[in-house]
Amino acid sequence: MKFAHLKVEGQSTPRLAVTIGDAALFLDDVMQNAPRDLQDLLEKGSTEYERVQTSTAVAVSRGAALTPIDELRHASAVLRPPQIIAIGANYAAHSSELSLRLETAATVFSLWPNSLAGHGSTTTWPADRTGQVDYEAELGVIIGRPAHRVSVADALDYVFGYTVVNDITARDLQFSEAQWSRCKSFDGFTPTGPIVVTADEIGDPQNLWLTTHVDGRLLQDASSGDMVRTVAEIISYLSQTATLLPGTLISTGSPGGAGYSRKPPVFLREGSTVTVAIDKIGLLTTHCREI
Repeated sequence: MKFAHLKVEGQSTPRLAVTIGDAALFLDDVMQNAPRDLQDLLEKGSTEYERVQTSTAVAVSRGAALTPIDELRHASAVLRPPQIIAIGANYAAHSSELSLRLETAATVFSLWPNSLAGHGSTTTWPADRTGQVDYEAELGVIIGRPAHRVSVADALDYVFGYTVVNDITARDLQFSEAQWSRCKSFDGFTPTGPIVVTADEIGDPQNLWLTTHVDGRLLQDASSGDMVRTVAEIISYLSQTATLLPGTLISTGSPGGAGYSRKPPVFLREGSTVTVAIDKIGLLTTHCREI
């Protein structure tokens, strides 16, 4: 299944929908006591997911009205996650271009929830705080049930679905501080979406292609198979010391091609448009504005 948080024009609160092609079916239109967002669905567990599947199938078979997605606005593909965990230096090419060491242990840091944004949104930043705003295409993993000390062999069984993440980064802040959370957690610096695709529709998460276009120019182009640590290895590693709760978003690292390393560097500017794509999931577009 494919899920999105979508807003009807004139309404400020996003609603959870199942997307079917280029249209959306709002769950609160076809279910009593529908989950208010994806986090609510995941916290209620597998029984709720089965209820959503059944209600959706019945509604579609009965010809329920669908809303064209181009008439709607996207919110973040995940809302209210209990944690946003990012993995740094998880592609050798990206580590090399930023002169980062590939440590024996994974580089782990948190992103702040205010940084979440939706597909098609405009991300702003103060020009007097950073002049080196960069893009990073990443595969986002959404945990579906509590994962505690799971093995690598079993780790993918705990994944609910996947989404596209653009891990926007203020490079000048990143290299002036000993931690990476602040430089990546400006308001709107973690666009996600446009949808969450359930794990059964993705298959092997190490067989996906990631690309980034900035103003129409292809700047990142790589396979998730190039990860230093696989999705399963990341989940197992994180779960050894902390239970991963349903709804946790893990951003799994970015391949080479970042703007910082290019000669001359390519940074996001006023009016830039970034589109990150992952096959089987979709295109995540972000518009940029300096303030």
